[in-house]
Order: sequence, then C-alpha cells, then structure tokens
Amino acid sequence: MTVPPTLVLASGSPRRHELLQRLAMPFEAVPADVDETGHPDESPMDASGRLARLKGETVAGRHEGRWVLAADTVVDLDGEPLGKPTSADDNARLLERLSGREHAVHTGHFLASPGGCDVWVVTTRVSLRPLSQDDIRRWVEGGFGLDKAGGYAIQGPGAALVTDVHGCYTNVMGLSVPSVLEHLGARGYVRV
Repeated sequence: MTVPPTLVLASGSPRRHELLQRLAMPFEAVPADVDETGHPDESPMDASGRLARLKGETVAGRHEGRWVLAADTVVDLDGEPLGKPTSADDNARLLERLSGREHAVHTGHFLASPGGCDVWVVTTRVSLRPLSQDDIRRWVEGGFGLDKAGGYAIQGPGAALVTDVHGCYTNVMGLSVPSVLEHLGARGYVRV
C-alpha cells in the first residue's frame, strides 16, 4: 500500500485541521506568521488569493520539495472585507451588518508540490437570518466569533445563524475540500 506524503498545512486554524483530519490525510501544521493587512484598492477576492500565496510561499520556503497547503478566508460584504473582530463590541457590529444579508466568503488556496504550485480562490454565497439583539448578545457572550472572519462560524452553534449556502460548505469553514482534492489529484498526490 502506498503511503501518501505528509502535507505541510501552513495554518493554525482548528477548522482547517479538523477538515484534513476528517479526510484521514497525513499532515503537520506549520502556521505562517505573515502580515495579513489588506492592500488599498484590493478586492476581498484578490486579498484571499494573495494572502494564501504569501502564507504558502513563506512556509514552502522552509520546506522545499514538500507538499504545502495554505489558505486564507475573507468575508466580503458588498465589496468590503470583514475581518476577524477585535473585541466583543466589534463582533456585535459585524453581526448587525450581516444580519438578514447575503455575503460572499472567498477562500484563497495555495498548493505547492514537488512539480510546482497552484493558487486559486473559491467563493461561496452565504445568507444569515435576521438576527435580534438577543441573538447577537448570546453569540457574542458565548465567545464563538472572535477568531473568525466576519465574526461567525457556519459550523457548530453558528449553523443557527445561516439560512442559505450557495456553493461549497467547507469553503466557509476555511478550506474548500473538493477543490483541494481536485488540485492534489491533478498534481499527482495519491491518497489512501
């Protein structure tokens, strides 16, 4: 039986770790320490791809010849990137803005292999239900959104916030599993 090479995941995200664990893929996490500040006039979609590349190239430079996977997720409300909240009040403001609205979630992906690298972006459209002040207060007091782009998560308790998802569900969690598997396969990565 062929043992697949261990992926180097350029991320400290628990959600990305969980997704790869579900696939029973061997990986080691090596978070990339990069400046994630947006560039002026850069679209949220472009930012997600640029940051995924930056993270991936940073880690790949220390792991030459290895399979390196990186990702960056940006929540996009009408062309404006909504980052991770900086406080409970900021989390509440983000949820107020997203309440009852559709927005885009862009995840940029970077894959380095011994044969080269790919960068691509997957976009999923998500709608949140109208949220009352009590809904927002409970979410914020639970501390569920402080480390998440847009201040919410689609999995776990966050599933109660979401009414519609158009596109890849796991993309909203931070990694488009179907597209990652497609790119791995195209580059010759063999899974068990």
